[in-house]
Amino acid sequence: MVSCRRCPRLVAWREEVARRKRAAYASETYWGRPVPGFGDPAARVVLLGLAPAAHGANRTGRFFTGDRSGDFLFAALHRAGFASKPVSRHRGDGLRLEGAWITAAVRCAPPQNRPSPRERDACLPYAAHELELLGTRVVVCLGAFAWDAALRIFGVRPKPRFGHGAEHRVQDTTLLGCYHPSQQNTFTGLLTPPMLDAVLLRARELAYGR
Repeated sequence: MVSCRRCPRLVAWREEVARRKRAAYASETYWGRPVPGFGDPAARVVLLGLAPAAHGANRTGRFFTGDRSGDFLFAALHRAGFASKPVSRHRGDGLRLEGAWITAAVRCAPPQNRPSPRERDACLPYAAHELELLGTRVVVCLGAFAWDAALRIFGVRPKPRFGHGAEHRVQDTTLLGCYHPSQQNTFTGLLTPPMLDAVLLRARELAYGR
């Protein structure tokens, strides 16, 4: 997957960002490739995001690592007992996920954080294969884009509406809706720490019974 060049627009953008860099990270070597999922191979809970952030996962090579969204998310994962640390800075920082796996619908950083429908559909088989390999019981969909992607993976029709705390059972898996931990949502109070905590605790209850 990390060698995929299926979507020319995304390939060009991720590599341009990796070359130009942000001034604060000028001394760093950007990942600049599709980002693989990571976590506990025995995970029953999968967190599904939208795509790598241009200067977050596209830089560090690990989802929600090195950006503000990740700071918010990993603090909550730590409180819920899914993460060994409350912060995620780089791939070698020793952070471990326990009982959880993090991935995304699209694996390359898209311009303006907006993948096209064609790019989404080209990338979805990677997430679908991950869910098959893992013992997935709960998919926490971080945002409406991830919710729609999960519904496509599972072939759900008609599509239930996305909402924070929304639940939909399909086969042996429960889809949980959660507002994305973007700065736009966390800075405005649309998503608060207690709201995210509640979703993660519900995911743990559904997957592990505790």
